[in-house]
Amino acid sequence: MQLSPEACRAARGLLGWSLQDLAKATELSFETLSRFENGRPMRGSTAARVIAAFEAVGVDLVSDPDRTGAMLTYARRR
Repeated sequence: MQLSPEACRAARGLLGWSLQDLAKATELSFETLSRFENGRPMRGSTAARVIAAFEAVGVDLVSDPDRTGAMLTYARRR
């Protein structure tokens, strides 16, 4: 799956996560994530970590030529 900046922002929005929250969940730097969300490319292995972090908390990402975004498939109680 390709990860788009729009899908990443949508997933964070569903979860109420800041970039700092995503950085903590993925163990990636804030700067790496910020550059990606602002249109810079991201390595496939790095994107896989972001996707895995979202999937672990029940967010499915959508990214294809016709649409992009995120869907909350289930919410874990905290």
